[in-house]
Amino acid sequence: MKESSLPRAGVLITFAACSILASVDGAASPERVDHATKSALELDAHPARGGEQFRQSCARCHGSGAQGDADQAIPALAGQRFRYLVRQLADFAGQERESSIMQRVIAHNTVREPQAWVDIAAYLNGLPVTAHVQTGDGSHAALGRGIFHEQCASCHRGDAHGDAEGFVPSLRNQHYSYLVTQLDKLAEGSRHNADEDLILFWRSLNEQDRRATADYLSRLSGPGEVHKTMRPDGTVVD
Repeated sequence: MKESSLPRAGVLITFAACSILASVDGAASPERVDHATKSALELDAHPARGGEQFRQSCARCHGSGAQGDADQAIPALAGQRFRYLVRQLADFAGQERESSIMQRVIAHNTVREPQAWVDIAAYLNGLPVTAHVQTGDGSHAALGRGIFHEQCASCHRGDAHGDAEGFVPSLRNQHYSYLVTQLDKLAEGSRHNADEDLILFWRSLNEQDRRATADYLSRLSGPGEVHKTMRPDGTVVD
């Protein structure tokens, strides 16, 4: 009885999360995405199943080891924070974050369910971080270090690994090209799931400042200060 009741509960939570994201005009509000994220995080995570889903739906772009593709400004996802990944998948599903490619991937039956979000996130979080990433030319890395530690470290922590709760991403072990792209999107206001104050801050800086910050961050390697916790389902995530 106990084993049969677990999948049933999972189906109810999954159905509820999908219903929350649905609306009359097909869009989702930030509040609905918040609720869907919380509901998804109540589900048991299955990293092995997430690995299979990743290989089927994500590896073509992100690489077999989730190392990303610097030439295409595709991020490395290996070792990224578990809760952050779940939230980003919910944002893509709820159209709170723009990417035509990601939204096509999310539309697939195997990825659009909240259960897949936690499975894939647990798999990616457990991978070793990408050993070799693209870096900037280093000419303004010192400037970038100053900007980061003065303006960004309060949320991302001094080692840029993110907060203890896990919703703030690690910025370590990430390709320079992707970091530049995302900082530019923040400045443009096209990262709709970002805090308004964060958008205003990056808008106040110039292109050299953004590239300098990306250059500095691209040079941060290794796992950083991890915040491992055991979930109720027994999986250990950061």
